[in-house]
Amino acid sequence: MDFIKVLLLGIVEGITEFLPVSSTGHLILFHEFIKLEPATFQNAFDVCIQLGAILAVVVLYFHKLYPFSKIDEKGNPARPDKVQYTIGLWIKVVIGVLPSAVLGFLFDDFIDAHLFNSTIVAIMLVVWGIIILLVENFNQKRGRRPKFNDVGKIPVGIAFAIGLFQCLAMIPGTSRSAATIMGALLLGASRGAAAEFSFFLAIPTMMGATLLKIVKNGLVFSGYQWFLVFLGALVSFIVAIIVIKKFLGYVQKKDFKIFGYYRIVLGIILLIAFQFFL
Repeated sequence: MDFIKVLLLGIVEGITEFLPVSSTGHLILFHEFIKLEPATFQNAFDVCIQLGAILAVVVLYFHKLYPFSKIDEKGNPARPDKVQYTIGLWIKVVIGVLPSAVLGFLFDDFIDAHLFNSTIVAIMLVVWGIIILLVENFNQKRGRRPKFNDVGKIPVGIAFAIGLFQCLAMIPGTSRSAATIMGALLLGASRGAAAEFSFFLAIPTMMGATLLKIVKNGLVFSGYQWFLVFLGALVSFIVAIIVIKKFLGYVQKKDFKIFGYYRIVLGIILLIAFQFFL
């Protein structure tokens, strides 16, 4: 049964990590029906398998993220200023991740103790569903054209501001992707650039979160528990590669409203279910 649970959770993580629907929130909801024992391992497992999804970004964007690559992510010859461009991009990613790194370290225990519950997740699904719709409608009504179509052209100050938006995602159910992408859109990034910067922010953010959980819990994992973590991470890695490719193709042509509607409907259904049935 553990194998089946881990496979299902890995699939959920791989699908939801980079979509603006909250991977942590969906995992918490799934734990209403699929539990891993003990609870401390379950909490650490949810964070650690995110590393698999993050590695999908590293694999897909290796040539864009590696300063000395001779080709780009599409297999074309690298741009003449490749080294400068990529180092500049990494500097902005590091700057963007600083706010959540500091706050996450300070408030990790508080968040685990007080905010990791299904009701909070359901409420935040609805709240951020509404925010997604408001942001998209705001940009469309004003006819706003993006200032930054290339993720590498996002200024340092904007990168830091997007990092501040990412801090909002420490509340389960918010979605790190939703917070950073909506923040980037409001600050002038195109949908493609916003999605890519969100992907890149996830690399140090989730690696740091995983390391923190391992330090707190992982040193006492059994060999069997380590195997479950590895299996879940592997499944999330495979699924995330597929989802990232599909998601980028989608956002190049359409807006994020469908994710807003999905969040609102799911959140309302869950709130009703918690009130009357669960």
